Amino acid sequence: MTSDSEFRPVQPPVYVSAAYEFASLRDAREAFAQREAAFTYARTGSPTVALLERRVAELEAGVGAVAFASGQAAIALTLLALAGRSGQSPDGRAHVEIPAGHVVASAKIYGGTADLLNDSLAESGIGVTWVDPHQPQAWADAVTERTRAFLVESIGNPHADLPDIPALARIAHAAQIPLIVDNTLASPHLVQPAALGADFVIHSATKYLSGNGTVLAGVVVDTGRFSPADHPDRWPQFTAATARFGDTPLVQRYGERGAVLHLIRAKYLHDLGPCLAPWSAQQVLEGIETLDVRVDRHCRNAEALAERLSTHSAVHRVRHPSLRGDPNAALAARDFPRGTGAVLSVELAGGFSGVERFIDSLRLFKLAANIGDARSMIAHPASMTHCRLSSELRTAGEITEQTVRLSVGRENLEDLWSDLEQAFAAAGLGTDDAAPAPLGTETLV
Repeated sequence: MTSDSEFRPVQPPVYVSAAYEFASLRDAREAFAQREAAFTYARTGSPTVALLERRVAELEAGVGAVAFASGQAAIALTLLALAGRSGQSPDGRAHVEIPAGHVVASAKIYGGTADLLNDSLAESGIGVTWVDPHQPQAWADAVTERTRAFLVESIGNPHADLPDIPALARIAHAAQIPLIVDNTLASPHLVQPAALGADFVIHSATKYLSGNGTVLAGVVVDTGRFSPADHPDRWPQFTAATARFGDTPLVQRYGERGAVLHLIRAKYLHDLGPCLAPWSAQQVLEGIETLDVRVDRHCRNAEALAERLSTHSAVHRVRHPSLRGDPNAALAARDFPRGTGAVLSVELAGGFSGVERFIDSLRLFKLAANIGDARSMIAHPASMTHCRLSSELRTAGEITEQTVRLSVGRENLEDLWSDLEQAFAAAGLGTDDAAPAPLGTETLV
């Protein structure tokens, strides 16, 4: 039978198989004992998924990556590996009488991440303190003996807040804590958190890495900065010998740059099972090939709409770092020379009934929870993505009934602006004299 390698496909093949054959029992034994690298069962990896992991790691200047079925899974399993109970006991094993770790996280973050930390991870004993991403000293003040991770978004959802990543990295590293940066809204085309001091970079690859809203996927990248062996007593899950990994410490068996990712893959991905399907990995791989062109178009559209909306009488406030006078403008100039993404928030003038009429009157903007799609989308965070937040966290996140989030797509700019203007008029918001132009044909690139 002719091997695939002799065909030399331009596009990498998709390996659709649940299991992988071994040439001998000896090979199977060594693979399952994790003494030799091999594909065993697709829950922990496949050639197609492995290729995606390598490419995302390269894009983020990392040393390795693990892919998952969603960005939510990427965050959950990374936090379990770093802040779970096993990291709080000297022998690196979970004990019910020993509390789990603690995470310091940005209060201006995606609502699903807040749900994860406030509910599901809290049930496993992981604590969280929410702090303002713009106040680095608050992060230092929130650190406890149990703190095992800082978590922040490079561009916050929904207000496009920009944290001072180098400042947070310095504080985290002084406390021997890794900094995790969710780079979903930026993508590596706009910023590489590794260059700013991040230890781990997470993506919901569903968004800009894929680019067309057709697939769910997530990735965590190890940037190579985190060194658990430097503080072995603080990180026993990586430095202590455990029976699961052959009574050999992970840092000894897989090295400093492989220990964390191996624990995520071989324990948490293996046991909990949020694995990425090969077909989904292939779609993300195809999306990555046009990442720069797509993201540039997204950014230019978003910047133009933010500028126009900032002077519209129906709008109380627009938040996007590209705007003159925005509190994030200095960080944008320093860290984001190519742009600050295509997600922006708008505080509409008037009451909630006007907000609802405005949203329901839109034609091109889709009322949907996704971002990073080719199509422009609108969401009402208080009703949708952030609906389960406590009143305290909603206040800290500055989310009101008048807040709408725009994920600006790649359509024709004037078509998008016409859609917004006709929706303002239909909702009775604003008194701009310019009559809305008729909608043209949607144009995507």
